[in-house]
Amino acid sequence: MDPPADPPSWVRAERGDATELSAEVLSGDYDLVYSNAVIEHVGGHLRRERFAENVRSLADRHWVQCPYRYFPIEPHVLFPGFQFLPVAARTTVISHWPLVHTTPGNRLAALRDAMEVELLSVTEMRYYFPTSQLRYERMGGLIKSMIAVQVK
Repeated sequence: MDPPADPPSWVRAERGDATELSAEVLSGDYDLVYSNAVIEHVGGHLRRERFAENVRSLADRHWVQCPYRYFPIEPHVLFPGFQFLPVAARTTVISHWPLVHTTPGNRLAALRDAMEVELLSVTEMRYYFPTSQLRYERMGGLIKSMIAVQVK
């Protein structure tokens, strides 16, 4: 996603790989790291670890949100239990379900989309952000998403 064309003067928008930060970003002075539904897209445990390390190292404060794995409706596809289906079944759902964000052009693209998202559990979120306070967004009494907050 591209940063805003004309951000306010007090905002510095960066674009890049949040697991492999540029020297310019690493040398920056930040008040807050904000991430909304990114960590589940970075690609596997090791890349999530790097993402979380980068979040913690860039600023004393952070706000990192992630949809909760065990909420019954998967938020990216809006399909009940999607995250628990085998990859082949997820691929079929993505290919035919009318509520997906962007319908893939072919089965290979659908397979890629099916494997792209890895929702996290509370245990994983606590592992990646051990000193953060974990807060929960709820819907119908169920945890919908988790937010790791650090306010040093």
